Amino acid sequence: MKIYHSTDDFSRLPNAVVTSGTFDGVHLGHQKILHRLKEIAAKNNGETVVITFWPHPQMVLRPDSTSLKLLNTFEEKAELIKAEGIQHLIRIPFTKEFSQRTSIDFIQNILVNCIGTKKLVIGYDHRFGHNREGSFEQLKINAPTYGFDVEEIPRQDIDNIGVSSSKIRKALETSDIITATHFLGRPYSLTGRVVKGDQLGRVLGYPTANIDIDSHYKLIPSDAIYAVTIKHENQFYKGMLYIGPRPTLNGNKRVIEVNIFNFSADIYGENLTVYFHQVLRGDKKFDGLDELKQQLALDKIESEKILQTITFTK
Repeated sequence: MKIYHSTDDFSRLPNAVVTSGTFDGVHLGHQKILHRLKEIAAKNNGETVVITFWPHPQMVLRPDSTSLKLLNTFEEKAELIKAEGIQHLIRIPFTKEFSQRTSIDFIQNILVNCIGTKKLVIGYDHRFGHNREGSFEQLKINAPTYGFDVEEIPRQDIDNIGVSSSKIRKALETSDIITATHFLGRPYSLTGRVVKGDQLGRVLGYPTANIDIDSHYKLIPSDAIYAVTIKHENQFYKGMLYIGPRPTLNGNKRVIEVNIFNFSADIYGENLTVYFHQVLRGDKKFDGLDELKQQLALDKIESEKILQTITFTK
């Protein structure tokens, strides 16, 4: 897959099959759109193009808000779209100036003149252009004028609940890992660098790797203990992960630390990716380190039981 960081870098295609959106999470609903894109391209000897916007529009239009947390960094999103077999990914820098562009301007100058769109596929209730004025109905009206066809994917229902990035965020914020995994079609993941902690886990017999997530907008699931798998240098391991302020130690800073089973390498400064499979329990304050150590032993047993059936893939 080729990645373009502006439309200026893109060379117009003779038969482009296109979709656009933020694609945060690249969840099951997004995947249906991408699969349809590939089907159309295969039948018509076309090339698949995904247009996405970065930063996320809400981060630009509501800069004072810190409430929005995203399911993917741009790099993660690009990898997921690549895994779906898309040929071209155009990252349009989203600015306040860009947000003022009309839907007609977007159609004519980006979809037609820049990309050469012959077929446009959009999701249910997709809106675009200044004040989200552009709609499927408008596209249908204008498409013949500009020489492309448009198709809308019906609203995607999974178990009678519409898939959306916001519902996945809510699930992760309430430790509902099962629902998040179901909607995503894969485990949710975090990637970060291993940094030095106070090494208390080693004293307790459960050494942990403290993970620093350098993306302030990346959603961190709620405080709890989780059964996880860990990828390090393309090797997968089982483990359990803690998110929280460590109340037993009277901590006041939220940390992310993972105990990797049967692993003893020095990995300070290296990157890990953690995949969430199930919540083990909520965070709590224990009456001393001995009680905490006893609970960790139980957590490990439960985690190993959960992870018995997990295969090491994304």
